[in-house]
Amino acid sequence: MAIPDYQAIMLPLLKFAGDKKEHSTQETIDALSEEFGLTEEEKKELLPSGKQTVFPNRVGWAKTYLTKAGLLKSNRRSYYEITERGLETLKENLPSIDVTYLEQYPEFRRFRSASKKKEDDTKTPEINDRMQKTPVEILEGVYQELTQNLAQDLINKVMQCSPTYFERLVVDLLLKMGYGGSRKDAGEAIGKSRDEGIDGIIKEDRLGLDIIYIQAKRWQNSVGRPEIQKFAGALLGKHAKKGIFITTSTFTDEARKYAASIESKLVLIDGEELGRLMIDHNIGVSTDIVYEVKRIDSDYFEE
Repeated sequence: MAIPDYQAIMLPLLKFAGDKKEHSTQETIDALSEEFGLTEEEKKELLPSGKQTVFPNRVGWAKTYLTKAGLLKSNRRSYYEITERGLETLKENLPSIDVTYLEQYPEFRRFRSASKKKEDDTKTPEINDRMQKTPVEILEGVYQELTQNLAQDLINKVMQCSPTYFERLVVDLLLKMGYGGSRKDAGEAIGKSRDEGIDGIIKEDRLGLDIIYIQAKRWQNSVGRPEIQKFAGALLGKHAKKGIFITTSTFTDEARKYAASIESKLVLIDGEELGRLMIDHNIGVSTDIVYEVKRIDSDYFEE
């Protein structure tokens, strides 16, 4: 089954705590993942940032909301137990518990109003969708959307530049990624070759123990298999083992399959990935606003 949203986790979590024992967060995650029948892949599924797993994040927020509503209480870090209010709630034999149900408790309403304005979950499908996500998932989703839009804007900007400027941009990006040795070495290598389908050569490391051949296409149409075959042939002619093909457009499926089938290590970077790499390595972008997401430092409160 699909990973349940944090509201669907609330009642099973409360029932799990119904034995009146103190439970750890990890113990709860393990028990609920078995109850929901999650596969190993679902247990390991990550949020877009790649820094947290989805299911533990949702269990954590379900526990937080139940705690804010007074159904659970936490006496020490990563441990919790059910309250009398929580036990009374279980006696109601509810089919489910969600945010709307928790709104009956004044302390939960204060918690919600302090974090954001109250939303009518009947207004739009978009708001309904948000109600199924934890705050972290919402934040990451917005970040991913902003990043995707910025990446596309970057590629549109690149398409307005001259081919020479595009080559210089590729140099700057590869240098920021740790390739090419010095700026002078990279500048001399890129754009000088133009030999047999090769636009440039760059060192893989600062010592120049290996080199990478580069092809850069500022195109709008998809790059097909013939162009990749031509580049692969050029690599073979140079007895080269590694190559990078960068384009502002896309690669066809046939092109990607061919690149994966040859002996030489050939990396294909399309416009979407190029835009994201530029963002990750601060090429052509600057920081606008920084939001710091903080958590409790439990060590500080230890006596």
